[in-house]
Amino acid sequence: MKLPNSDAETTHVEVAALLFDIDGTLVDSTPAVERTWRAWAARRGLDAEAILAVCHGRRSEDTIADFLPVAERPNAVAELEGLEFEDVADVVALPATKDLLAGLPSDRWAAVTSGSRRLMRKRLAAAGLPVPDVLVGADDVTVGKPAPEGYLAAAAALGVDPAECLVVEDAPAGIAAGQAAGARVLAVATSHDASVLTQADMLVTDLRDVALIMMERGLRISLRTAV
Repeated sequence: MKLPNSDAETTHVEVAALLFDIDGTLVDSTPAVERTWRAWAARRGLDAEAILAVCHGRRSEDTIADFLPVAERPNAVAELEGLEFEDVADVVALPATKDLLAGLPSDRWAAVTSGSRRLMRKRLAAAGLPVPDVLVGADDVTVGKPAPEGYLAAAAALGVDPAECLVVEDAPAGIAAGQAAGARVLAVATSHDASVLTQADMLVTDLRDVALIMMERGLRISLRTAV
């Protein structure tokens, strides 16, 4: 994959593996996410805008815990996932994701998501993207992002040190999770303004600004960095 011509700075990073978020990083599911949260909030008489302000990059159960008492949460989580599972018609792959993933061996990448494995498999399929051998979902961790548990689990499953990984994220909670795991973090400004992603180690507009070269023991990544 070639980087576009630009006056922006090119950064080179060598890593053992890539750990991707899914929503907002590999697939554009933002319209579906917002529709389902709005529908869910309307059923329960809750402020959808307040929910949307805090839900991105977090597990549904963690967001719901901010708005509902303990006894109501399990049914509420199931209700929301039911809405999400039926709403994938306009979920699409983000730019360059198909080519980028096609060039990665299965033991060199994983996905770590705040959604359930069931839902993420459906969204990846809807977007025409492969499901990785290592997929760590909300149902695989006890504490979601911004805690590092998911990224630590993915690195362990690949048999690599988290410090040798590059996490690719689109949301502040995910950036914090990757850094807490000890990985370097690349942010993509696909769902959030770049101004709220500056805590990441590197920032690109989207994955069109990323090129890969396979090495004997890992990956060499070239980034047309935005900052």
